[in-house]
Amino acid sequence: MGKLDGRVAFVTGAGRGIGAATALRLAEDGARIVVADIDTDGSQQVVAEIEKVGSQALAVACNVTEKDAVEAAIQQGVDHFGQLDILVNNAGVTRDNLLFKMTDDDWETVMNVHLRGAFLCSRAAQVHMVKQKYGRIISLSSTSALGNRGQSNYSTAKAGLQGLTRTLAIELGPFGITANAVAPGFIDTEMTRATARRMGFDPQERIEAASKAIPVRRVGQPRDVANVINFLASEEASYVSGQIIYVAGGPR
Repeated sequence: MGKLDGRVAFVTGAGRGIGAATALRLAEDGARIVVADIDTDGSQQVVAEIEKVGSQALAVACNVTEKDAVEAAIQQGVDHFGQLDILVNNAGVTRDNLLFKMTDDDWETVMNVHLRGAFLCSRAAQVHMVKQKYGRIISLSSTSALGNRGQSNYSTAKAGLQGLTRTLAIELGPFGITANAVAPGFIDTEMTRATARRMGFDPQERIEAASKAIPVRRVGQPRDVANVINFLASEEASYVSGQIIYVAGGPR
């Protein structure tokens, strides 16, 4: 018996990285998973991994910036599994640049995916959660919410997600719905490696350098974040709401 048996989770950006690790971790504890991503090939691979651990999964194409696409994807998951209990707002992109070089598109793309996406998904998901008087909404913030050079767009979006999380906790708490955010530090994903290459660094050398500044002396892995999300999605976290939990290998 897994602690998420009988639950259904909708995970955005689940085709790779932290999203894929989260989808698999929730499935290991018994949840059935809607794997939502614009990367349909990646989503199908995650579905196959979930089925290997004995759970069920459905891949759905979902651009989180489009209202109709989000509502259709949420409804598709509900139609398939009969309910929706857990939403993980994980979809994200980066368009890093110093302020004087940042374009309007750099700003708007990051805001739309992170903030608009989390808003649209949360609004669509709560319709079903309120009816059943139960739900878990978990959003991915970041240590960058505290400010980070070259990430005025990303830092602002991730800080905004913290405000959204606290407000959702207040508004939805009376309906049995909790809302929390996880704020990862340096996590070794393809996105962080791509960022390193774009900045002219060797990804492995950047990881080694970062490890020296982290108290636990290593960078994080997607599974480190997925484990915390798994806890927040469970009954064990039923009295935890409106919180931002940093997963960064030390205080930030």
